Amino acid sequence: MNYKALYQEKQISAEKAVQVVRSGDWVDYGWCTGTPRALDRALAGRYEELADVKLRGGILFEVPETMKVPDTARHFTWNSWHMSGVERKMIDAGATFFNPMRYSELPRFYRENVEPVRAAFLQVAPMDSHGWFSFGPNASHLASVCERAEYVFVEVNRSMPRCLGGWDCGIHLSRVSGVVEGNSPAMWKLGSGGAPTAVDQAVADLIVPEIPNGACLQLGIGGMPNTVGAMIAQSDLKDLGVHTEMYVDAFVDMAEAGKITGRNKALDRGRQTYAFGAGSQRLYDYLDDNPECMSAPVDYTNDVRTVAQQDNFISINNIIELDLFGQVAAETAGVRHISGAGGQLDFVMGAYLSNGGKSFLCCSAAMQGKDGSLKSRIKPTLTNGAVVTDTRANVQYLVTEYGMVNLKGTSTWERAEKIISIAHPYFRDGLIQEAEKMKIWKRSNR
Repeated sequence: MNYKALYQEKQISAEKAVQVVRSGDWVDYGWCTGTPRALDRALAGRYEELADVKLRGGILFEVPETMKVPDTARHFTWNSWHMSGVERKMIDAGATFFNPMRYSELPRFYRENVEPVRAAFLQVAPMDSHGWFSFGPNASHLASVCERAEYVFVEVNRSMPRCLGGWDCGIHLSRVSGVVEGNSPAMWKLGSGGAPTAVDQAVADLIVPEIPNGACLQLGIGGMPNTVGAMIAQSDLKDLGVHTEMYVDAFVDMAEAGKITGRNKALDRGRQTYAFGAGSQRLYDYLDDNPECMSAPVDYTNDVRTVAQQDNFISINNIIELDLFGQVAAETAGVRHISGAGGQLDFVMGAYLSNGGKSFLCCSAAMQGKDGSLKSRIKPTLTNGAVVTDTRANVQYLVTEYGMVNLKGTSTWERAEKIISIAHPYFRDGLIQEAEKMKIWKRSNR
């Protein structure tokens, strides 16, 4: 087949492509760095003739043009699978909502549960000689989106890396409704968050000694996991593997320091497996056409059964708060939505099922409130309205700058004692009093 000729036949302007959208339709906007730009602008230009168009995606780097139009909620709503800081602020405008999920189930949602998708608008890497467009660092669930969509329009971005994988990491020209030549803007960058804080360093100092040679790593986003990665890059650890939800700059640090070989992985030996990635230009350059890195769908990367097959699996993630029962909130602060469940629970469970595996949930023991006062992240019970991300039955290691405790196999009074031991000293006596009221404190504790 002459793919160049077919490519020319399927080229279409963004303005013409968005004409397929009708009032009331569901339109998928890809994922993370694959969120469309030219198609979004063109769809926003039609706002006066459209009502109740339901857009869906996640991890936005900037507010879509469709969500800036006058009387936004009348014309468009944004439905997020996982919220970034941008989306968190969009909630206040009244036209942005969260879709609860376990990330590993997302492809199945599209195949079995969600409303029919009228159109999928995706940014992709340039077509290869075989007619394939790579989803870039966003394999995630996009193949299932395309399966369910009546129309699929790809927006070519020549700045997007071509990310290799095994399956469901791209779409063939023959399955595309139209090709939009974007203006190829630079990839969105995810900042590193600055230098590690003293708290980040203290937490990392506790976790890194728990990682054996040959371990398989999953790192969440945030200062603490990144600091752990930076320490690993400077450590004596060797022959590490990567099997993660999100590929972040810390993995590039480790790989370039020679710490990652993947030779001990039971699955995808020698390859760094991930569902999506975002970070610096250095990260995108590293992923581009790199056969050592494996872009894969999230129902593989995050599946508990997949994770459990990797020996010595180490999972490291941030949380927002926890209570004395061991319940963990990692997606909301009270009723205020922060991010999403993502794959945290999948990796917490999978790591514990792994032979020699461990999961670590990390946070600072306290934080400074808006009024300047010190507030404990460890509460007697979770803040009213907080969503439980990790149940008390699933949590293994909890880590703050004051210590690390393992909750597996503990009774309620043992849990309370251990959790209070890693709380900020200023709050410990108050937490003990609350534990006594809740009948989860033994007089012999201390």
